[in-house]
Amino acid sequence: FTKISPEQKMYMWNIYTLIFTLECLNIVMYWALLRFSPLSWGVCTAIYIFLMVVLCVQNVYILHDVIHGATFPPYEWQNYITHPLADFINLPWMDIIMEHNRHHNSTFDLLNHGEFGWDPASWLYVLQEWTFEWYGWLTVPLVPFWHFIGASDTGMLFAFLWWSRFPDAGPGGKCDKAFYTKWLPTRVKYVAWTSFLWGCVWLLGSWGMGLPLSEGWPFMFTVSCGTRGGFSAAWVFITNFNHSHWWNEFLATDPDRTWPRVHATMAFLLGGRHRWNEMLFHDVHRMCPGRIGAMSQRGRFHGWEKVHDACVEILARGLWISDDAETAMDKHQRKRSMLVKSRKASAKA
Repeated sequence: FTKISPEQKMYMWNIYTLIFTLECLNIVMYWALLRFSPLSWGVCTAIYIFLMVVLCVQNVYILHDVIHGATFPPYEWQNYITHPLADFINLPWMDIIMEHNRHHNSTFDLLNHGEFGWDPASWLYVLQEWTFEWYGWLTVPLVPFWHFIGASDTGMLFAFLWWSRFPDAGPGGKCDKAFYTKWLPTRVKYVAWTSFLWGCVWLLGSWGMGLPLSEGWPFMFTVSCGTRGGFSAAWVFITNFNHSHWWNEFLATDPDRTWPRVHATMAFLLGGRHRWNEMLFHDVHRMCPGRIGAMSQRGRFHGWEKVHDACVEILARGLWISDDAETAMDKHQRKRSMLVKSRKASAKA
């Protein structure tokens, strides 16, 4: 968990730029398939959505990778390519940085949301934690749809929530001094950019198809469904799975030994074991996010297994030194560490 080097920062931002470029090219390819190929609308759309979901899942992971260790892009224009296709309106990069910092500062324990103040991500957990009775599971299937309509960090609803709460009011309830000089201009420029980008998608689906300007919405709606699907899928894993009681209880049983095929399959779907480490050790990441960084980011440069073993060792030593009563998360971590270390000792023997 050494400091990220300048070369590593540049590499990650180059990958980020590549992902955005591929997302744009995928939209153009979808238009070309509909316009010129003999394939049906269903086949063309299936190809587009599959590719876009894959790209957008990686988009969210690289977003999380760079925000912890390579926060500020090498070039100013890269502030505008981080996630503009996630929704028609969403937070600019500087707002994403601030809201993610607020999320970390208010929630240290994965299972105790908002322990140290308002957590902007708290509303993402409501559908899975409004009650711990059996009927609470009835609303869990609604979680992906909650993300899909814009409740996640890169969605429109989340942007409205954050803008209504940040920047914090000054003394006496007055408007923050930086609101008109920094935050409002940044937001206006970014929203103008996303409006232009989605306007281009509309034009591609109308004039680009030889249709009247008013007929661009079906194409734009389908394009948006593809991007929303990918971003929603990734955020469900990063936020709802990682912060759920069920998932952390499951991890405490050392599922890598008892469910190896499940782990291998999920790692494949998310883009590799280094991505899957983000799901396995999100508690370690949250202990010191600025220094440790993201697990998928570390695995990108040091290999997933080395990062995995280092996280197990950290869990074995304990994340916190405290005289407070042991929390549910502390118990899960201690049990899990003992099982994993026992398994590794047996394998060496």
